[in-house]
Amino acid sequence: MQEIVKSIQNIALQIAEELKYADFGYTDHHNSTGDTQLKLDVKSDAIIEAEFRKNPLVRALISEEKDEILTLREDARLIVAYDPLDGSSLVDVNFAVGSIFGIYEDEISPTNLKAAIYCIYGPRLEMVVCEDAPKLYRLNREGKFSFVKDLRLQQKGKLNATGATQKGWSEPHRKLVRALFDEGYRLRYSGAMVSDLHQILLKGGGLFSYPATSDHPQGKLRVTFEVLPFAFIFERAGGATSDGANGSLLQLKIEKIHQSSPCFFGSKYEIAKMHEIYGEKN
Repeated sequence: MQEIVKSIQNIALQIAEELKYADFGYTDHHNSTGDTQLKLDVKSDAIIEAEFRKNPLVRALISEEKDEILTLREDARLIVAYDPLDGSSLVDVNFAVGSIFGIYEDEISPTNLKAAIYCIYGPRLEMVVCEDAPKLYRLNREGKFSFVKDLRLQQKGKLNATGATQKGWSEPHRKLVRALFDEGYRLRYSGAMVSDLHQILLKGGGLFSYPATSDHPQGKLRVTFEVLPFAFIFERAGGATSDGANGSLLQLKIEKIHQSSPCFFGSKYEIAKMHEIYGEKN
């Protein structure tokens, strides 16, 4: 796994540099989920593909910006699923954005997810690497990623990051959001999944939710390269996850590489609160 981490460190350095001077314009193309591709998305995807082409451990790539699986070599065992630049539409206002990587062995399934890694491009360049437990690394003055600390969630947090258009929320979700705010939770939502989940991890707890809505009943976040990598990280940090009904996002069955799912990530208290409210008869 160290060779994969090294590749992602190289990727992070290149994307961080590209972000400083990037063209924020749109291309004439759409990705697999119908979003118009930013030039920066395409550039980030090209950086990642080029780096993994040099890594003999990587058999194939699955990207938000690619319609199909890209096979690099037949004799390797690892498949890397990634979102090259999560939150890219916020780059023009200088918000923190990130890259997400799920490392699978042999096939794409939750049980074959061997590691999850994400990079966050903000005032500091940071990386979280999770095999057995999530570990935070930060780029130092010498241009190396140095270990900062292990990340661990408390039983209960203070932050509430809830996505999706409010007019499409179900009544249980409205009730959940109100209940958390009534308990004194603080709203923290930027629109970049990496940034919001990173904040909850570093602050020790809270809830991130992107629920099913009337216009997106299967949610919008993609399972292979957004939902599962962060579920892997949150559960190994002592937290919990769910799609709103199941006991863990790691129970999801993957039927297509770009499928989406409602998702909840948080401390155990908030996920229990979600199940309590979502399970009520309304």
